[in-house]
Amino acid sequence: YAINRKEIVDGVLMGLGVPGVSPYVPSTRWFKEGLEAYPYDPEKARALLAEAGWRDSDGDGVLDKGGKPFTFELLTNNGNMERRNTAVIIQQRLDKVGIKLSIRELEWAALINDFIDKKKFEAIVLGWGIGLDPDQYDIWHSSKTGPKEFNFISYSNPEVDELLEQGRRRCDPDERKRIYDQLQEIMAEDQPILFLYVPYALVTVHKRFHGIVEKPLGISDRWWNQWYVPAPLQRQAMAP
Repeated sequence: YAINRKEIVDGVLMGLGVPGVSPYVPSTRWFKEGLEAYPYDPEKARALLAEAGWRDSDGDGVLDKGGKPFTFELLTNNGNMERRNTAVIIQQRLDKVGIKLSIRELEWAALINDFIDKKKFEAIVLGWGIGLDPDQYDIWHSSKTGPKEFNFISYSNPEVDELLEQGRRRCDPDERKRIYDQLQEIMAEDQPILFLYVPYALVTVHKRFHGIVEKPLGISDRWWNQWYVPAPLQRQAMAP
């Protein structure tokens, strides 16, 4: 409730993306339309924190409980301004509800090998790409929490485990769609991670090229053999 994902899309992506709500990409077959995400509601966030016993007892602007301030560290990789700026916006919004967040940027190999693989982190900003098949067993199943495995947040939900197992045992696309719709409904409620945004793929092609058809994953070089330039628009480069 404390993080404004639309603000991140507008401020970091310049509006060229959509807020995240699911581990599946919008406009693909497997994405569940109409999925409800937690809205940006800082007052609700403050109320839930107060209900959990977090209050600013010393008036320093930071919530505390049992004598301990609500502070934590967020890690991301250096050299990625998109993630850096995202972290800064998150930091600013959490500050508004009394949570103190520090940002630490690390070299990519160190972040993965020394922190993520060893689960030595409190919070991270990362991203991933997924393939055409909807199976995400390796990311969310509770058996995939070991060293160098993808469920490095140790998410564990027996119902999700069962759906992931069903999904990879089924061949019928409609049946798999039903299974993965249920999966997304649970994860939208559980919030094992906060799905921040899905950026648009920005591709520029000269208008002389024809035969370009957008696929579910955008425009890719795997379909270049379908592109062509009509004869009247063709140009011949001359060597000097």
